[in-house]
Amino acid sequence: MASAKNFNLSPVNWSNVEAIRVAANGINFEVATMGEGDRLALCLHGFPEHAYSWRHQMPLLARMGYRVWAPNLRGYGATDSPRQVSAYKTRTLVDDVAALIHAAKHHAANPSKTLLLAHDWGAALAWSLAIDQPELIDRLVILNLPHPACFMRELRRPVQLAKSWYMFFFQAPWLPEFLLSRRQGRATSELIRRTSCDPARFTDDDLEFYRANASRPGGLTAMINWYRALFRGGEIRRFFGNDIPIIKTPTLFLWGDADVALSLRTTRGTEKYVSDLTFRVFPGVSHWIQQEAPEAVNRMLEAWLTGQPVLEYRELAAASLR
Repeated sequence: MASAKNFNLSPVNWSNVEAIRVAANGINFEVATMGEGDRLALCLHGFPEHAYSWRHQMPLLARMGYRVWAPNLRGYGATDSPRQVSAYKTRTLVDDVAALIHAAKHHAANPSKTLLLAHDWGAALAWSLAIDQPELIDRLVILNLPHPACFMRELRRPVQLAKSWYMFFFQAPWLPEFLLSRRQGRATSELIRRTSCDPARFTDDDLEFYRANASRPGGLTAMINWYRALFRGGEIRRFFGNDIPIIKTPTLFLWGDADVALSLRTTRGTEKYVSDLTFRVFPGVSHWIQQEAPEAVNRMLEAWLTGQPVLEYRELAAASLR
């Protein structure tokens, strides 16, 4: 594993963040880092995002004594972007996360414990890692991505099937890239703002990270290949059965109920698969929960990590008005 200090984080820099290069699972990752603690907080972004999506949580975790790693995942930012669809099989992506955790243990962080925070596609990888390699993590935080068994159950219902139309559209060659690359990638970045319930949370500077990320040569193809490989790798079939291992890792599950792509029904039954679950719903908050409601997310996260009661979203809102 190699690292480089003061590496300019792509596609744009942001303050108080150092970037390093980390070799893991046969490719080189670009990792945004903050903090010097002896515990690792690994933050996994989703589609069509970037490590920048954790900009509100990284300072909190650093203050709490974590060394925070927010990698640009395979195909994003300045992380390697293999061209072939087969390079983005879900099992390979999960192996990437495991390899990053192992790499951190040999880095200066040398974490005694590992907290895994994940949103959207990153959360899909986190669920799988918690099922198959629970020994690698001590705590799990999931944002707006259901347990895979719950998702597969609901995908057979008309409501969620209609919401998931884009997953099937992304199987087409070149057309998804063509549409999302319009106006130098702004079609991708503005998708985030348009589907938010509080567009003011996403400034033009914020969206520039996502626009530049989408406009990289081959970038959109790499990002969309996650979806193409999902249907070709056979990974999802394992979650149709009844013998799915129970996750015993303490888990905080936060959900914005105004998610345009995922219904609240997909969260039902999560307790069947997670034995130590804390679940909180954010009414009127969109899919982009940690960016749209960062104050509430951070307060719940800090309370949960320190063993304090995790208030409901409305309780937090009422307390802030006192």
